Amino acid sequence: MKNATYLMLIAAAGASASCSVMKNQAKPSTDSAAPDAAVDVSNPLMVRSPLQYQAPQFDKIKNAHFRPAFELGLKEQTAEIEKIANNPENPTFGNTVLPLETSGVILTRARTAFGALTGANTNDELQKLSQEYAPVFAAHSDKIYLNSKLYQRIKSVYDNRGSLDAESRRLVENYKQQFEIAGAALSDADKVQLKKINGELATLQTTFSNKLLDARKAGALVVENVKELDGLSNDEIAAAAQNATNAGMPGKYLLALQNTTQQPMLQSLKNRNTRERLFKASWTRAEKSDEKDTRATLEKIAALRLRKAKLLGKPNFAAWKIQDQMAKTPQAAEQLLDKLAGPAVAKAKREAAEIQALIDSQKGGFKLEPWDWNFYAEQVRKAKYDLDENEIKPYFEIQTVLEKGVFYAAEKLFGITFKKRPDLPVYHPDVVAYEVFDKDGSSLALYYLDFYTRDNKNGGAWMNSFVKQSKHLNQKPVIVNVYNFQKPAPGKASLISFDDVTTMFHEFGHSIHGMFADQNYPSLSGTSVPRDFVEFPSQINEHWALEPTVLSNYALHYQTGKPIPQSLVDKIKKARDFNEGYAMTELLAAATLDMAWHTITDESQIKPANEFENEALEKHGLLLKEVPTRYHSPYFAHIWGGGYSAGYYAYIWSEMLDFDAYDWFVQNGGMTRQNGDRFRKEILSVGNSKDLNQAFKDFTGHEPTVEPLMKGRGLIK
Repeated sequence: MKNATYLMLIAAAGASASCSVMKNQAKPSTDSAAPDAAVDVSNPLMVRSPLQYQAPQFDKIKNAHFRPAFELGLKEQTAEIEKIANNPENPTFGNTVLPLETSGVILTRARTAFGALTGANTNDELQKLSQEYAPVFAAHSDKIYLNSKLYQRIKSVYDNRGSLDAESRRLVENYKQQFEIAGAALSDADKVQLKKINGELATLQTTFSNKLLDARKAGALVVENVKELDGLSNDEIAAAAQNATNAGMPGKYLLALQNTTQQPMLQSLKNRNTRERLFKASWTRAEKSDEKDTRATLEKIAALRLRKAKLLGKPNFAAWKIQDQMAKTPQAAEQLLDKLAGPAVAKAKREAAEIQALIDSQKGGFKLEPWDWNFYAEQVRKAKYDLDENEIKPYFEIQTVLEKGVFYAAEKLFGITFKKRPDLPVYHPDVVAYEVFDKDGSSLALYYLDFYTRDNKNGGAWMNSFVKQSKHLNQKPVIVNVYNFQKPAPGKASLISFDDVTTMFHEFGHSIHGMFADQNYPSLSGTSVPRDFVEFPSQINEHWALEPTVLSNYALHYQTGKPIPQSLVDKIKKARDFNEGYAMTELLAAATLDMAWHTITDESQIKPANEFENEALEKHGLLLKEVPTRYHSPYFAHIWGGGYSAGYYAYIWSEMLDFDAYDWFVQNGGMTRQNGDRFRKEILSVGNSKDLNQAFKDFTGHEPTVEPLMKGRGLIK
């Protein structure tokens, strides 16, 4: 996966809802027949949405609705939990696990809408609410997961689970594990200490996210003279001018920062000084010793996470976090990373030598730096493969890629179709909505898209569930994909790179994972799976972007409508291994950095963020000046503000599953409906209702191996 994007789900009772998959806690439910007298029917967060599939009423939701909905929702679920825990009857699935699973209706609805807006369309008031309620939600989660009476009832149901059906049994087992991971078996004194740590962590993680959002906005590069933007297209320059005007700087040019270290425009900018300024603006965005500096915050988070892990009986945070994942232990994750590091770095060094040779041949007179890599790599690619990004972009108009590429591939594999739904309210004018229909013509889901970057929007790309599928609750999925593509100037076409095309296929892979969910219980539904499995469906979906029948259907020139020439297709395919050493090295560096922060066993090992980062990368042979980590510690949102702490390795673990499973497709006829239906049945529709190592084996017939990944990445022949 060239662009490590991420999945985002909103939790009903988790400490953090940013950029993450939580502990299977998002449980949208039906409202009770007799609502609480405190329910304000004019507040759309307090009442069941009348829209199809309970889609959020974004046209009615106001900032002022959140606080009263949070307060009522917290009160409502607290009462529900107390009723379950204090039930005098013997514990059963029906009087303990099921009511727990369906509790917290109003809170779930409010937090889901809140997470959507704070992630993609926030404002100062919402950010303040987020800061205020983060510790409140953490404490509420603790009330549930550290409730001794409730835990004992769940244990009792677990001990007598033999008569339950397979999915109900899985739900009981999952709850018992999650309660124990959360600390339900601790002494009362230790629970008090854990609650304090959880509250502090929730506050710090929200602080980090808010600081980083402000830092990314403030860190945008302002350019005075258009000549300094030589190399950018007219449309890109016009968009930069519009950005500056919107920011109150007419006559200037503003280059907004993307989430990652490297910035897309670095491959086009001819002015080396501008490239250096843009790279350094990205690298230092959150370390300027001001109120937006995140370093002290992340160091406190690392220390608190270690204290939490030790309180829970684990030597480090990663050991606590990974125990319910496919990898099971930090050692297993680290072994995979280390196995790939040597070949990836060796390939990156060969690529660096090629780039340096080009610089020298042009009498550049300088050594390759990180801000030079993409610019000269693009020239190497042109020379080596005769592939010019600007030559292929006109064939990738964003709406055509979506409807004739992403949607077409899904129809070809699974038989599903899409219809625009302009009648559904959205949270921003850029957002569009579709209804999804299954192969038999029945309505399957609602699907929203939010394509363009905004300064009040988190960086990156993600999938989020507004409503989770549940047969027990008679719910169908409502899903959104959020991106950060550069919005074109008014009246101009939205042309994207092939990497961006791949990102669209990737994120839609998350969406079909949610759409095809077929579970009774929302906690086990769709994407509520271990993090090192959740990227698998999205990564394998990337492969269909270059499937010949799919590519020929969507790669159409935005002006002439003519299909992309086969000569360009051949160049794209030949260039797939190009720069893979760099891509894999920056990804491995980020995953290794994450693991290093979360495998410390003593707080004395925590050093100033930059020093710690350099030492960790050097230890694993990943400290290459020319190849910076994909995410520098001060803006590593996945692990400090989101749910990927000790989990960024999951992208690579999932990619191992992806390449292995794709190899199965290749060996069995490729992109056929029969294979699509099998993949849907064995992988996309099982949610977390069965052991996922077994699910993978059921699909491929064998345990996963890393060799297909190494071949697919061009690290071995």
